[in-house]
Amino acid sequence: MNKAYKYLLILLVSIIVAYYNSGKEEAALSGLMPVSRVVDGDTFWAEDGSKKGVKIRLIGVDAPETRDSNYKKIGFYGQEAKAYLTDLLDNQEVRLEYGVDSLDRYGRVLAYVYLSDGTFVNEELIKNGFARVLSIPPNIKYADDFVSYEREARESNLGLWQRESE
Repeated sequence: MNKAYKYLLILLVSIIVAYYNSGKEEAALSGLMPVSRVVDGDTFWAEDGSKKGVKIRLIGVDAPETRDSNYKKIGFYGQEAKAYLTDLLDNQEVRLEYGVDSLDRYGRVLAYVYLSDGTFVNEELIKNGFARVLSIPPNIKYADDFVSYEREARESNLGLWQRESE
């Protein structure tokens, strides 16, 4: 292959890559992404400039399931956890802080999530009893804090912990 074809090929690949990433640059520059929909109490979709968007799984938290699957059953307080996260994220933009591992085995983006006003979403879910702590190394940056918040929620019989006091 002669030099002209090599340069043309490099130029073409560069244009394709720039086109593919063009929508993502705007989101990255602002640092904020609009939330498009909530899946359950620990997973949601946000707009990152791509056609489909990005599916985000909150690091360090595990909300009860909202539907039956082959592996898991609907959990106590699952619908309430989803409703709480929906209310928290409704018409909001979020900033992501990535963990050491940025994707889970399902291809979801793993992140600590903050609202534009600074509210730490992962923390709020645990503090208010809508999720349990789920620490999976190496993403353990806030694990100790989350364990403390869970203990306080459990001792106060908040959210999913109220079952134990009934």
